[in-house]
Amino acid sequence: MTGTGPMTLPRVPIRTDRLVLREPEARDREAFIELFSSPEAGAFIGGAQPREVLEREMPEVPGRRPGHLVVDLDGAMIGRITLAEAAGHLRQAAGRTELGYLFLPSAWGHGYAAEACAAALDRFAGAFPGEPVVLATRTDNVRSMRLAAKLGFTEAERFEAYGAEQWLGVWSPAAPAG
Repeated sequence: MTGTGPMTLPRVPIRTDRLVLREPEARDREAFIELFSSPEAGAFIGGAQPREVLEREMPEVPGRRPGHLVVDLDGAMIGRITLAEAAGHLRQAAGRTELGYLFLPSAWGHGYAAEACAAALDRFAGAFPGEPVVLATRTDNVRSMRLAAKLGFTEAERFEAYGAEQWLGVWSPAAPAG
């Protein structure tokens, strides 16, 4: 980062051919609960959270923070992406803009994550030309590793954290000519 303050995704919504990336709304609460309580979705992020706890503690409008977006397909949330300053969970990403994604298992295998992440990265590159973005994932998360490669992230380092080998990739948009 260049010291200009936190870099987050500007101007939403972002529309693609099939999706809308938008701020979370109250209507997304049940989908957030489903996402965070899903054993499949939670497999590489520390496990599913208990549904009863989520029902009790989830705010009316979940996840409303700069750079945290719902991925909407035909009016329904199918996942979320974050493109914001790293939350501090890994020192390797600290102080950098980090891309994260989590999708409902029913949305897997349709290219939605690639479409949403590519659109967010494109918008970010337009707002912050030449600024890199990092992505961290477990090396045994084959789908996430494949998505990182498809998006153009290149390996910066591997390290141990949370009891597993982690991969940190960097994406650098081409600076505009001129």
